[in-house]
Amino acid sequence: MRRFFCFLFLLGYIGLSAQVPVSYYQSAQNQHGYALRVALHQIIKIHTEQTYSGLWTAFYTTDMRSDGKVWDIYSDNPDGQTPYLYDFGSDQCGNYSSEGDCYNREHSVPKSWFNGATPMYTDLFHIYPTDGWVNNKRGNLPFGEVGNASWTSLNGSKVGSSSVSGYSGQVFEPIDAYKGDLARSFLYMTVCYMDKNFSYEPSMFEGGSLKPWALQMLVRWCDEDPVSQKEIDRNNAIYAIQHNRNPFIDFPELVHMIYGNDTLQPFVTNLTDYALTHCTVYPNPASDYVHVSITDPNSPVICTLMSITGQMLWHADFPAEVETLNIPLQELPSGMYLLHLQDGSYSIMRKIVKR
Repeated sequence: MRRFFCFLFLLGYIGLSAQVPVSYYQSAQNQHGYALRVALHQIIKIHTEQTYSGLWTAFYTTDMRSDGKVWDIYSDNPDGQTPYLYDFGSDQCGNYSSEGDCYNREHSVPKSWFNGATPMYTDLFHIYPTDGWVNNKRGNLPFGEVGNASWTSLNGSKVGSSSVSGYSGQVFEPIDAYKGDLARSFLYMTVCYMDKNFSYEPSMFEGGSLKPWALQMLVRWCDEDPVSQKEIDRNNAIYAIQHNRNPFIDFPELVHMIYGNDTLQPFVTNLTDYALTHCTVYPNPASDYVHVSITDPNSPVICTLMSITGQMLWHADFPAEVETLNIPLQELPSGMYLLHLQDGSYSIMRKIVKR
């Protein structure tokens, strides 16, 4: 029986998914909204718990700059001169009395918010090596956007009163280059630990979910600061240690599929063992036609093109001997569509972009 496995060159997609293990997200396939969040929770909650002392060693592979120095998001300055750099091991905190003294282990989701419970206490996806003095200035403050700054670090991170609607307390604002990184760390926590309590104040959480003001801001941060190569590399490095992944780095579209305006859109991973052997979808994006080329066809294929909300737009049955299916797009407006292919045993869905 033929299996359909399609590889989709969605804009910006292949670079993010190249290191994702085959079938890792398979059980979340075709889920959407809250059900998708639950399915991902079941996948990523299974990981190898680290020791707190072991985090120092993990940082050598998760947070090393190209020059071999510590990648400290609270001191790094991508647009200019970084004010100070740390060497792994020798510059670990220790005591500190000013910025630039040493680096420590920053829980981006403060440990006080979950009462220091495990395994959150040592989960690398939300723990970063950062300057000890800046980390101390942040303390357990929520992340936010500062109106009037009471303190500013050497790279421009700020402490001050919140300018975000819905919260008026003190906040810590990282520089723009790392807002998306931290936002995706928080969203990871809302999925991996959705069954835990992060409500110890002043928290951005209610139980295992984000408060509305915090969620709205962090979704915006994800949009404004897209996934970087640093995050992709860090995701892969943590997977080698913890054996789980941050799905919001592998598939940035999940942010809006779970927490935005695309909750009716089913999730498809497009990752399979025989991606180019059995089935190829091309071109994608396309203008007039999308072609589906099938190797070794041996059963009839039902092909359905749908809108993103599930409305059927085109349908055809193809006999087993047909090796190339041609799906017309000329009459459709530009946008994203869903292509559903089904034979006697297998059913898959793929995203199609119409130019």
